[in-house]
Parts: sequence; structure tokens; C-alpha cells
Amino acid sequence: MADADTARLCTEIVRSVFGPLTAAIASVTLTHGRLGFAQLVRFSKQKPRTVRAAILVLVQHNLLWHAQSDDEGEVFEMNVDECLLRLRYGRYVWLAEQLYGKPGAEIVELVLDHGKLRPPDIISQLSVYDPIKGPAVLSQTLHKLVDEGYLKPSTLLSHLSPRDKRIRYEAEEKKKIAGFPTAKELREAKEVAEARLRREEEEAEQVGMKRKAKDHTFKRKAVEDEMEVDDEVYFRVNCERFNVHIRNKLIEGAASERFNQCAGTVLKATLKATESKQRKMSDIRSVDPTSLANIAMHLPEDVDLASGLLMPSKKPPIMTLIKEYLGILASMDNPTAAGRAASFVSLNGSKVQVEFEIIARRLRRRVLEAVARERHGDEGVRIIRLLLDTAMMDEKQISKVGMMAAKDVRPLLAAMSAEALVSLQEVPKSADRNPTRMFYLWFVDLQKAYSVLLGNMYKTLYNIAARRQAEQDEPNLKAVLEKRQRSDVSQDEERFLTRNERELLARWDKKREKLTVLEMRVEEAVFILRDLGIFAINED
Repeated sequence: MADADTARLCTEIVRSVFGPLTAAIASVTLTHGRLGFAQLVRFSKQKPRTVRAAILVLVQHNLLWHAQSDDEGEVFEMNVDECLLRLRYGRYVWLAEQLYGKPGAEIVELVLDHGKLRPPDIISQLSVYDPIKGPAVLSQTLHKLVDEGYLKPSTLLSHLSPRDKRIRYEAEEKKKIAGFPTAKELREAKEVAEARLRREEEEAEQVGMKRKAKDHTFKRKAVEDEMEVDDEVYFRVNCERFNVHIRNKLIEGAASERFNQCAGTVLKATLKATESKQRKMSDIRSVDPTSLANIAMHLPEDVDLASGLLMPSKKPPIMTLIKEYLGILASMDNPTAAGRAASFVSLNGSKVQVEFEIIARRLRRRVLEAVARERHGDEGVRIIRLLLDTAMMDEKQISKVGMMAAKDVRPLLAAMSAEALVSLQEVPKSADRNPTRMFYLWFVDLQKAYSVLLGNMYKTLYNIAARRQAEQDEPNLKAVLEKRQRSDVSQDEERFLTRNERELLARWDKKREKLTVLEMRVEEAVFILRDLGIFAINED
């Protein structure tokens, strides 16, 4: 069951794509949690036929989990994460076009529109306008998308909640323990359950490909097998694989912003060198170390790395320049804990690895500081950095170390505490816990702060969507938009639309563009806080 802001945002997303009836079913599951079919009918006040059709739509688009319960039979639960990912679908199509051209974008867009499809259905729908060359090109592109992990098979396990499977596996492991389980045995049972769940997911991803034997030759040779896409398997878009590219783009931008454009180019080439093996967002660092020569191969031909450094020689070798930039990115001049926390890569001889966990932690804290600066000025950022460096401090220490007036510190801490940017810890001096005999220490609870910020951003995204819909439903604009959708008007707007109508549409297009840009910026912050927050368990 999601919180109020997340539930409203998910309901608005479903309503904008599937209409109000399906949104009503989504709202019920988001508000009441896991429900059976009879409960869905009662709470939504819809006809059983309507509820059944909405359930089929949501399951087809991977938005609804269904599980078999011993008490209530089959129950349904909303997949909140999958619903929120629909805000990035346009970017996924754009990334597919950048990687595999127009055929790749068409395949990804079609699968996103239908939720899941089989390869023959994909090829038959997209090859209508080019029945001769189209199927061959589409089949080749589809094979690349599946082989590289951008499309993954949709199996029965993918429609079950991972939480249910994890709880069931843990219960099965606990039954094997004789007597009263210890903390170590419980931890081992949880680890075994996690490993089993991870193994099932890896095995399920291998279902979509099958071996195809090559033709036999007259000479006796070993028959080599190659992989082909299984036509009987339904495929869906692997959002995590596309999220890897979004993460890499953010990392490249952070390096360019901190150092210069050339440093960002070198880091981009480092990421490109290992991009084919970056399948999971949970990787602490790049899987396989890459070499300097491999990085040089992925650099653009027209790049001038010497322009970003002050070197003794006028034309230093390219390998020397790459090594210098990697030394800067690895903070080689500061071999301390602070230097390690500020690094982008790690160097082990001539091998390079990108440190995703360290960069993600730094990006998340930058979002926190940006919010504090916007709401409370530089003094708020100074307090947050001070508390993050020293763990806990009382009000007097903050005023003294931060070089701020005591009369300004107290209201500022109260305001930041109300927004969960800082938290208060009570330390009693005596056993009676008298408030007058207590130490009050301030600190930054990063997980609480990130959670509150994420909820506020979900609220902002909902407000943007509601504003866009309210503007679009304005009577005069709605009538003009409906008129523009006519086939004769769309072909010649200058002739069939009046001057006032064209000006109204121009103002609406400009306003919609501003709302879209704002939505993309907020969604980028959501990506940093939520998707890069997978390492939060190791965060101080």
C-alpha cells in the first residue's frame, strides 16, 4: 500500500493512459492494499465485468501483481515501481533509437504500448509498410535487443510479488531449523532465500533465447550452435537496462560539472568500454576493469584532451592525457577518506573501474543540499554539511563551529526539522528522563530526509500532471484541440484555423513544453533519490 502522494501520482498516471475506469481500480488497490476480486468490486462500485477488464489491462501492462492466498484465494496488488517507471517511457524510446536506430525505437515503443508481446506479433505489426525488407531488419534488431537485455521474457514468476516469494522462501528455510533459531541462523535463512530468488530471476531471463543448430556441411565438423529468439515467449521492456544509460549520463554530467568537459569525455569513454556488461543498477562498481587502451578506443576522434590540461609539452601522447584525467577522477592527489569519497573511478595499476556506489551517494547528497539551499539559503547547507561531518552536535556547538549567531541557529534548526532535513536525538542525563535534564543533539537522518524529499517530489509530479490536465480541459482550448485532430485540419492548419485559434494553440504548446521540462527535471531528481538509493543500506 502506497502513501497518499504516491497513490495520487500512480492513479493519475493510470488515468492518463487507460482512462478513469481503470484508474478507479488502481486507486482502490493503492489505497486499501492487497484485495481480492469481490473486494475490488465492492470498493470500486464498478460492475464485475468492468473490474475484470481493468484487471486484465493492468496485468497485461505489468502494473498488477496477483497471488494465490490461502485465506482469500486470488488477490491483487499494485506494482507501484512499474507504474512510476511509465514517466520515463519516452526516454526509453529515445535511448533505443540512439542505440539501434529507428527499428529499435519502433520495437521498444510497440512493446511499451502493449505491455508484452511475442516476436511474431512484433514483426507482423511493424513490417506492414515494408513487407520485403522489414521483417529481416526487425528480426535482427529484435535479436540484439533481447541479447543485450533491453527486452526480457515475461514469465509467470514476473507476475508474482517478489515480497511474497521472499517471505515464502524464508519460511521454508526456517522450517529446516531445529529448535529455537538463533540470530545467525535467521540471517543465514534470509540470505539463502535471497540467493534462491536471485537465481530464479536469472534463470527466467534465459528463457527468451534458444539454441539453433547450423546447417551440416559435407565434411565432418563440430556443429556450432547459435542463439535465436524464442517465438513462443512474451517479451517486455527491461527498464533497469535503460536506467543504466540514464545513470551513466548523470555520472558523465557530474564529472563535466566538477572538472571540465574533457574529464567528462574520458569518463564517458570509460563507461562505454564496460557498458555491455552493465546489466544491474545494484553493481557497486563496474563489473570488469577496463584498460587505458580500451578507453582510448571509445574516445571520439575529434576530441582535444590537451585543451583541458596544462601540460609541459605541446603535444603529449594520448595515453598520457588519459592517465592524467583518470588520476584526477580517482583523486590520486588526495589519498585520504575524503579523497576516496570524492572520486569517480578507482585505479589498480593500468586497470580502471567506475565507482557507482560512491558517485550515487554523492549525487544524492547534492540533491539534499540543493533543496536545503533553495529553502534555507547557504546557512542551511552549512548546517547540513557540518552535521554530516561531525555526526551529532548540540545547538551551541553548531552556533560556535558554524560561526553563526545563536539567535539565528535555533529558528533555522526548527524550520529544517519540520521538513525532516535534520533530526533531533534526546540523551537523558538521569534515569527519570526529565526534559530539563537532557542533552538535545542534532543530526542528519539521511534515509528519513531522502524519504520525505521523495514524497514531496511525487506530490510535485502529481501537481504538474493535474495542472497540465486542467489547462487542457479549458473549454476554448479543448474545442480547438479537438478541431486540430481532424484529418483535414491537421493537413492545413493555416487554412482551417483562425488567427485566434492558432495563437491559442501556440500559447498552449509553449506552456506544455515548460511543464514537460519541469517534469523531466523533477523526475531526474526522483531517479537520483530512488533508483540510485539502492546502496542506501551502506550509507552513513
